[in-house]
Amino acid sequence: MTEPFVPGPRARIAGRPGGPLAGLSFAAKDLFDVAGFPTGGGNHDWARTNPVPTKHAWAVQTLLDAGAELIGKTITDEVSLGILGESAFDGTPLNPKAPDRVPGGSSSGSASAVAQGICDTALGTDTGGSVRVPSSFCGLYGIRPTHGRLPVEGMMPQAPSSDTTGWFARDAATFARVSSVLLREPIAAQLPKRLVVAVDAFGFADPEVAAALQPMVDRLSRLIGETREDLLAPQGLSVWARAQRTLQPAEAWATFKNWIDRDNPRFAFGVARGLVLGSMIPAAEQSWARLMRQEARARLAYLLPPGTILCLPTTPFPAPRKGQALSVLDPLRDRITCLCAHGGLTGVPQVSLPGAMVDGLPVGLSILGGHGSDAMLVAVAQAMEEPR
Repeated sequence: MTEPFVPGPRARIAGRPGGPLAGLSFAAKDLFDVAGFPTGGGNHDWARTNPVPTKHAWAVQTLLDAGAELIGKTITDEVSLGILGESAFDGTPLNPKAPDRVPGGSSSGSASAVAQGICDTALGTDTGGSVRVPSSFCGLYGIRPTHGRLPVEGMMPQAPSSDTTGWFARDAATFARVSSVLLREPIAAQLPKRLVVAVDAFGFADPEVAAALQPMVDRLSRLIGETREDLLAPQGLSVWARAQRTLQPAEAWATFKNWIDRDNPRFAFGVARGLVLGSMIPAAEQSWARLMRQEARARLAYLLPPGTILCLPTTPFPAPRKGQALSVLDPLRDRITCLCAHGGLTGVPQVSLPGAMVDGLPVGLSILGGHGSDAMLVAVAQAMEEPR
């Protein structure tokens, strides 16, 4: 286990006095530029071979302008190609809710810092689940916004057609304050009118997880009113996952190819393997995956008209133990992708809500809505936390 911050000098920058986030502190995943500090991306050769940024990333600048204080940059899975939070370069940040377990990644350090109470909120990124999964494993609020809604200037890319900025908080009130600033929209009290329960996703999760989340689903149903069950992915959750595992690695290879050619950087085996496999995905397979992306988008447009949200388990199981063999972890990653692939494929916003435990380990319930419904999801998160 290690602390959540990247090694080296701690970046500390005061926020603008009197802003709406005055009094709050935040940390930024080491994919976001902070002027005067290297952006490491979880790989020491990235920091060594790329220039030190001279301006803050959009998300960092926005929080500073709103009055929040930056207290440091946080560890990430290497070039954000990871979902469990174990780093060969910088170690595994502590999951304080489960110290012998992974925190989830790739926004591992950001989730750890918030879960430990070191800061009030933290920036992460989510391409294939990198905010949603740590939120579930660490018992936090976390959001993957509508794809393309927030500027990503100064945020290190991985797979641009799926990349988003996200953030964490321990409580719904802080989550709403930060969300209003970054979404540039007030969090109104208006709630959705209809709830869809994704029965295929609940059936795919471990039975203990589905049972632990049921009281939250019941509470959500009472809050919303009209509730029905339906399938998230009629083609199969594993089919959607296969499409995301085709598009995302191919894009990641395209993103990092020139750097690899130029500097021959060092990678952990699992990351190098993923990039090599991404370089070998045939064009025909990518064409199929793009068609499946269109089908997935059409499916969620049907399921999520205005005023409707859908719920599903954020992860199929709680945080796995640290230090397990790749042969053990690979099937776990595949199962996680089955419940996260819709984010990258469809770009809809998703909020993970804390509140359930399995054998003392946190698991999250996720809500998603149509494109642009981010603020409504945050309002639901607030309503779910309030006593009723």
